[in-house]
Amino acid sequence: MASSPDHLFGLRNSFYIGAYHAAITSSQSVPSHDLSPDDLVERDAILYRSYIAIGSHQLVIGEIGPGAATPLQAVKLLAVYLSGDAGNRESAVSRLRELLSDAATGSNPILRLVAGTIFMHERDYAEALKHTHSGGNMELLALNVQIYLQMHRTDHAEKQLRVMQQLDEDHTLTQLANAWVDLAMGGSKIQEAHLIFQDLSEKYPTTCTILNGKALCSMHVGHFEDAEGLLLESLNKDAKDAETLANLTVCSLNLGKPATRYLNQLKLAHPDHTLVKRMSTAEDSFDRACQAMA
Repeated sequence: MASSPDHLFGLRNSFYIGAYHAAITSSQSVPSHDLSPDDLVERDAILYRSYIAIGSHQLVIGEIGPGAATPLQAVKLLAVYLSGDAGNRESAVSRLRELLSDAATGSNPILRLVAGTIFMHERDYAEALKHTHSGGNMELLALNVQIYLQMHRTDHAEKQLRVMQQLDEDHTLTQLANAWVDLAMGGSKIQEAHLIFQDLSEKYPTTCTILNGKALCSMHVGHFEDAEGLLLESLNKDAKDAETLANLTVCSLNLGKPATRYLNQLKLAHPDHTLVKRMSTAEDSFDRACQAMA
């Protein structure tokens, strides 16, 4: 018996490669009558996660009502968490824990994905892995790879990647995860990562995700001018993209060019970004050293 067509394949791929506007548009062109109830929820979850990715947190918070399905409630919590102040973050984490502890909803893959994402942001990696480590779909496995790489556990990230390769070597998320692991390992693996990003850029519309991947490969081998060109192209696509601004800051410093504007833009748009926190820690240390010497 032939398997039914996967109506969400294109939508998922757009989301994975960071083509968020394309995902928003294509989610509206998938006929609802072709989708199962679970597919409808997944479609809406990808739509709203795409809106979150372009910074439209309030739209998501406003549109997902109290009667929406649990996975969409989880996506709404992600929007609340990422929308700003510490009070919002605390209330989102508290509500998230309630949903996770409910036997009827706790094992939902989208809820677990949101939990992993939020706890990774909190740098509570043990808690993130508690909800994601058992996998269940390619996105959860790819999130495991990201969490392990943030923990500097390339060995565990590689194991997760091997599971993904056994399930579907050609899957877009397997390709991306492979490139992330290659970048973390460095050395001869950088060329392999570059080939993956090059292949993705030939298959799909060029996005900030793909351009940043190619730029990181160039930066790893000291080709900062090439990286700068790619990052400026990315900035042209999205002037507020966090990774583009962070990588441009690092790239400019390596080229001996002023990086203040990019860093200030990053501080304004993404005050919690790792680079912003690192730079402010370094500034505080420098100030303390100056005061000690005064």
